[in-house]
Amino acid sequence: MKKILFILLLPIITFAQKEVVIHINTDGYPSETKWIFYDSAYGGDTLASVDYGHYTQPNFMHRDTFYIDSVTNVSFVIYDSYGDGIINGEYYVTICGDTVVDYPVSTFTTGLIHNRVVPQCMPNPPPPPSGPCVPTLVNINLDQFTGETSWEITDTMGNTLYAGGPYPNAPDYQPQFIPVCLPTGILNFTIFDTYGDGLAGSQWGGNDGSYYLIQCGDTLVFGTTPNFGTDSTHVFVSDTCVPPPPVPGCMDQNYLEFNPTATVSDSSCATLKIYGCTDSTMFNYDSTANTMDYIDSCDYTLILHDLAGNGWVGSRLEIYQDDTSQFVMTSGFTQTYTLQLKAPKLVKAKFFINQQASQTALECGFTLINPIGDTVISVQPPFMQPFFTYQGVTYCGNECIEIVEGCMDNMAFNYNSTANTPLSCYYVPGCASPAYLEYHIDTSNGVYVDINIQDSCSTLAAFGCTDTTSFNYDSTANVDNGGCVPVVIGCMESLALNYNPLANTPDTCIAYVYGCTDPTQFNYDSLANTDDGSCVEFIYGCMDSVMFNFNPLANANDTCVPFIYGCTDPSMFNYEASANSEDFSCVPFIYGCTDSLALNYDNNANTDNGSCIDVVIGCMDQDAHTYNELATVSEQDSCFYAADCITGPGEPYWLNDPCYAWVIDVDEYCCTNDFDSICQLTYDYCEGTWVGPIPQRISQLIMITDILGRPARIEKNKLLFFIYRDGTVEKKFIK
Repeated sequence: MKKILFILLLPIITFAQKEVVIHINTDGYPSETKWIFYDSAYGGDTLASVDYGHYTQPNFMHRDTFYIDSVTNVSFVIYDSYGDGIINGEYYVTICGDTVVDYPVSTFTTGLIHNRVVPQCMPNPPPPPSGPCVPTLVNINLDQFTGETSWEITDTMGNTLYAGGPYPNAPDYQPQFIPVCLPTGILNFTIFDTYGDGLAGSQWGGNDGSYYLIQCGDTLVFGTTPNFGTDSTHVFVSDTCVPPPPVPGCMDQNYLEFNPTATVSDSSCATLKIYGCTDSTMFNYDSTANTMDYIDSCDYTLILHDLAGNGWVGSRLEIYQDDTSQFVMTSGFTQTYTLQLKAPKLVKAKFFINQQASQTALECGFTLINPIGDTVISVQPPFMQPFFTYQGVTYCGNECIEIVEGCMDNMAFNYNSTANTPLSCYYVPGCASPAYLEYHIDTSNGVYVDINIQDSCSTLAAFGCTDTTSFNYDSTANVDNGGCVPVVIGCMESLALNYNPLANTPDTCIAYVYGCTDPTQFNYDSLANTDDGSCVEFIYGCMDSVMFNFNPLANANDTCVPFIYGCTDPSMFNYEASANSEDFSCVPFIYGCTDSLALNYDNNANTDNGSCIDVVIGCMDQDAHTYNELATVSEQDSCFYAADCITGPGEPYWLNDPCYAWVIDVDEYCCTNDFDSICQLTYDYCEGTWVGPIPQRISQLIMITDILGRPARIEKNKLLFFIYRDGTVEKKFIK
């Protein structure tokens, strides 16, 4: 059994160990969650675990870290005692910074198993040189090809001080922030890309990346050229941090002279802030106030957007002010949340994605709106940039109250309960002047009674045509005088085709357009409204001068026939029935054998006359045993000649065989009696397949040589010498 590591203390890191981090963002019921990390498959040796009740803080991101050594396969199992998973929470597992398990929306039941291969972690680089070092931050802003990027920091001798990457399991565009501590002096920073296009993600429809090295608040390496190829090296000087010079100023926020950049307090704090309404047009304007009294908080409306309407698939939006709030869109095209924000104050938002959601991030967006209807931040899809910090300043309004004028006496007829600034009140309404539309007589006692005549008589009577559909409608009249004139719409231009002398309201006029108005004529003009006698009849014909049937008098195009050149003589071999133009290429019929495989093939003939003779290859020598009386082409190699021996014709008994001819020549027995074993040995001696001794019947033959005296076998077309025991020599030329 391997040693079981419970999450209590972190072990000392050795060179071969790999860091494992379990990230659990609990829901509202943290004690329902537990997990086990196994060696190899589910049920193997337990490398680390936490039990139910380990997590007690709800809605919080917990990170449990431990280390493994030579393990190559692991299994991570997460459980929920209630059976509803981590609703609105998330979990993921990283090994050496690579995310091997990533399930941001966790709605599993009682348990969920993840079997994974341990990534090849890069070995820890050697420690930096001994002595003091300067804290430095390496910032790598990835493009969408996260597994191609790595980096290193080396000294002038080429020794590696720090190295990082690649990041194959990081979500697209996720910034990487790596703290290091560097010795002082000249150092090298090199960034690498395995594909050779640097961080130029825009070349492939995405966004470019960048990289920076920051020390003591100063940027030493600016990696703002994304397409650096396979690598780019920057030489920089690491130096001790020099504290910035002091900035004197008022550091008390209760004074108007407050300077947020000041680091040393001086005597500039002089004017104490007095809060109140500083707008002189408002009801509660305070002339003694010098600082607007703003509303310090309000409920903002957060709208999440999704172009596909299927939720964010694990992406999340974080809103930062004093606290961090996380929001996830589960379904639909929009989803609305309400959150309280302080004001006026900076608010920030950042959109997080994981590797699973990299391809769907462009579907996401959000809008943050205050109660007044002002949009503080809005990023519509597909323009959301993952891991980018969006920010704005909140505003909830101020404490000023607008002036509302009105009668403030609740006994008056025109009492206004919302008024805060008094206007005249009246108690018995009416108007005594007949020149006003409001003219009124109180009939209760037959006598006009009104306390505020100037207020109630407001609209003077104006006589005129009040019918809006009439020609002489008067928009200033409020009393009709009976003189309305109806509208007559028509063309008022006497020279126009549709002139109407009764019209008083202009309409569209149509001018005279002369031309041929007969639609059956060649020059019919659809725009003409007056015929001028210029019509011309249609003459149909081919109007293409390069065609066979061209008609120079035609004005309307008809079917054209192109020139088709060829032999137009039907008595000729190459007569072309479709040709309409002679090209003088006629060829007469030439009869003969047209089969190129026939014996009497005639390459000049173009018409076969049935005279072809088939080629039959064979022996045409009548003296040969294999004579073929049907052969038309002689093949000498197929002629075999019989020796007329008692053994009959056949292999090897053909005179064509020089060894057979020699055997029956030197040993007549082999022809007249039988081709026995002596004959066969003699034959083998001739062929060279047997070296002797020479059989008894022809033992007087000692040797066969060529012209140079060298031993030889019997071959055709070669001069040979036969040497016998009695000293005689016979010269032969075997054909």
